[in-house]
Amino acid sequence: MNPFELKPQKADKCFTSWNKVLVKPYNKNTVDPYTRLRVILMSGTEFESVRLGHAFMRMCANNDVRRRLAHMRRGEQIQQKRVAGLKPANESILEHTIGYEQLAVDLTANLAISEKNSYVKKQLDFALLEDFDHLYRYSDLMELEKGGDPKRLVGEYTEVMPGRPTVAEYRHPYDDVNFYINDYLNNIKTKLNINIITAAEQQTMNFYMNVANLYPTPLGRKLFNEIAMIEEQHVTGYGGLKDPCMSPFESLLMNEYTECYLYYSCYEDETDERIKGIWEMHFLEEVAHLHEACDLLKTYEGKVWQQVLPEGGEFPELLKFRPQKEYVREILKSVRLTGVEEGWEELDKVPDSFRYFSYNAKINGNPASVGTHTVIEKAIAEFGQDYRIQNKEHPIRCLSDRKKDNIDIGRVKGK
Repeated sequence: MNPFELKPQKADKCFTSWNKVLVKPYNKNTVDPYTRLRVILMSGTEFESVRLGHAFMRMCANNDVRRRLAHMRRGEQIQQKRVAGLKPANESILEHTIGYEQLAVDLTANLAISEKNSYVKKQLDFALLEDFDHLYRYSDLMELEKGGDPKRLVGEYTEVMPGRPTVAEYRHPYDDVNFYINDYLNNIKTKLNINIITAAEQQTMNFYMNVANLYPTPLGRKLFNEIAMIEEQHVTGYGGLKDPCMSPFESLLMNEYTECYLYYSCYEDETDERIKGIWEMHFLEEVAHLHEACDLLKTYEGKVWQQVLPEGGEFPELLKFRPQKEYVREILKSVRLTGVEEGWEELDKVPDSFRYFSYNAKINGNPASVGTHTVIEKAIAEFGQDYRIQNKEHPIRCLSDRKKDNIDIGRVKGK
């Protein structure tokens, strides 16, 4: 599939009445977990598109361009509201959060497996273990508060058990900044992967920042605030991979191409026929946006889309959500890594004077009192062990004890 070869529909076709925008939500009790993940992913993708459009407009002095951006952005807003409308009102903040973290785990794993750039893959693998740990801690909160059933939410697709402990994830801001990846030299899949994961993590960070003060219990508020800070670190890491040398017009085109790719991937992978129709409709609308971005690039910079995508516009292998339990188990072996400037190193190999230790100690204070640890201690006290969904024993021996939360691994040397 090459969206550049398709004849675009009229851009105004996406403008429609509210009764065609506010669609019937899915049934939270019967929806396939991966359908829920696609809804979260595409809502975040639309958020990213709207954010980019506003940022571009604020840096542009040409009102003709600003008007065309506003026209495109209005269409993206309609799409976002339709996708967001698929979420039912009776799906709680915490249930939605389990979806966010399952998306972070399975999306990141699926992208990492397909990633050819070793540096980008290392960032994906590194953050994967942190989102994996977040899924575990939110699941224990859900069990404690009787707020839902984590197993029903994740289905048979994703295991729930500790990753790199959240208390070990707080790194000095300097050590979450990555080298940027030159878009002109990288293959199309790497460009797509960076765009996709940045948008997904940006949405997660925004969601946690917005709901942390709305959550009804003190323990839950602690979790959302603490994990929101880690999402800031992830957005810094992933966003740092994006090429700052691309012009706004080039970035707009790449963003629209990413949306086309994702909607077509969702269409091909979707099992719910009604929602599949929404993905198809949005794909065709995004093709129109893509062609508009091509025209803007040519009109105002004198460039053709092939200069942004020299490999051609044919979609690479589509994104398909598939369980990656064994891959995650293999990556768990790197649980003791930490960030060191633009790279990663085993904690035991960094100097005692390295800024990680002082920063982490300052943020955590007493690690035994932070919410992400307390939630596990409370679950153990109430149920006799923590809540997990495991097919077999945890691959890291010191994380296999279900009656003790290990908050030293990846944070304290020699552990």
